[in-house]
Amino acid sequence: MLRILMIGDIVGRPGRTIVREKLLYLKNKYEVDFVIANGENAAGGNGITEKIAQELFISGIDFLTMGNHVWDNKDVFNFIETENRITRPANYPIAPGKGYQIVQAEKGPMIGILNISGRTFMPPLDCPFKTADTIIQKISCVTKIIIVDFHAEATSEKIAMGWYLDGRATLVAGTHTHVQTADEKILTNGTAYITDVGMTGPINSVLGIEKEKVINKFVTQMPVRFEVAKGPAELNGILVDVNELTGKAIAIQRIRES
Repeated sequence: MLRILMIGDIVGRPGRTIVREKLLYLKNKYEVDFVIANGENAAGGNGITEKIAQELFISGIDFLTMGNHVWDNKDVFNFIETENRITRPANYPIAPGKGYQIVQAEKGPMIGILNISGRTFMPPLDCPFKTADTIIQKISCVTKIIIVDFHAEATSEKIAMGWYLDGRATLVAGTHTHVQTADEKILTNGTAYITDVGMTGPINSVLGIEKEKVINKFVTQMPVRFEVAKGPAELNGILVDVNELTGKAIAIQRIRES
């Protein structure tokens, strides 16, 4: 059996700090074999830098996925093309980096990781469903263990993707909305699914942002410069147990650590 921990969107310094403080403990407690995290908000809430990516790898993360904020920090262009432990959404137009990677777990099999972005209430991109078809066919020639980070806004689009890939992916995990959902399940044909893994970042905030600034934006409808909130943080994620021979999920469990 292979046990995978997937960590929800890491937001700014508070998110990075709790990863550094809690990840080793969680890996030991749950006997985790491989750790994936979404890092698109890791640099001040917008994008990622090479220094921060390395910080997260040193903290114990094995692989980083991204999302619609992938290009927000220009430093990403200095390393995303050569770093094999990171993906950006595969359904973007031709761009630096890769939309999927196949990596070797330290104590286990090869793992295929696919990053795709939704289109509902999101920037217009290539069809995520057709993109998933094409790439999963390629990955499945190498390994049966396929993890999909579907970075999307609409619940319906995420659920549809889960059912669409049921039996073809090991895990379809939604990211982007920063609110962990309580609908984790194993679908009919063995795919683990959750609509959103949640956020790893400041607790007393609005999706990781200073709550006063967000409230002011809603009340006044005036431009506001958002900043990552300070204070205590929590780590949201999921644990997925995988049959290494079949690539099917055996169990999925939500975790929340503060």
